Amino acid sequence: MDSVPSNTKRKKKRSKTEQFVPSTERKASGCNWEMYKNLFSESKPNKQQTEKNTPQHRHPKPKRIYTTPLHRDPVEEKSSHDVVKNKENKTLTKQIAMDCEMVGIGDGVESMVARVSIVNKHGDCIYDKYVKPRENVVDYRTAVSGIRPEQLKTGEDFSVVQVEVAEILKGRILVGHALKHDLTVLYLSHPRRYWRDTSRYKPFRQISKGNTPSLKRLAQELLGREIQVGEHSSVEDARTAMQLYMLYRNKWES
Repeated sequence: MDSVPSNTKRKKKRSKTEQFVPSTERKASGCNWEMYKNLFSESKPNKQQTEKNTPQHRHPKPKRIYTTPLHRDPVEEKSSHDVVKNKENKTLTKQIAMDCEMVGIGDGVESMVARVSIVNKHGDCIYDKYVKPRENVVDYRTAVSGIRPEQLKTGEDFSVVQVEVAEILKGRILVGHALKHDLTVLYLSHPRRYWRDTSRYKPFRQISKGNTPSLKRLAQELLGREIQVGEHSSVEDARTAMQLYMLYRNKWES
């Protein structure tokens, strides 16, 4: 009987890399800064959570992409990712904000990405694409998402969008509101220590008495702005999250 060689070694798996995942800025007026200024001056930075994203899908899910090497610190490392230009000649800054619009699949509760928008720290939109559905859409959620069937029919393939977004996010701080949901529908992984999530930032949560604040409320209370009036815009939401981050960046990063 043939014997199995004992010195055979398995090929080492390629080291996984995590993705470094990170609305228009304008002077705020009518905001409630006086009411909340003590809250921001006395609060301590919130600890970053470490739980993993564990989305459940009925169909074979796309491959998760990791873009930031585990052994590197993308914030401190000086690289060409600090300030570069994309194809549209828009500046990619170290801080970027992302927001996704989603549609309902399955029983209508499960979500699938339909639009992805990314802005830089100046509020310039550097990426905005609709995504072709990978399975039957049962609820376009148009009243909230603003998504319509014809937009998805002419959208980009999910695999292309996933790779393009992953490339943009490399080596950058990712800003957004409820980032876990956006990363989950994109099947992307990003180090939690580089998330700047406006729904998780402790001083922002104190505005809603410890509960998760809506982006709409944060914009009203801290920026004096009305957003999400009728159909949502992922570009507007990303810009709003970035403006919130930039206004309180020094405190946030301290």
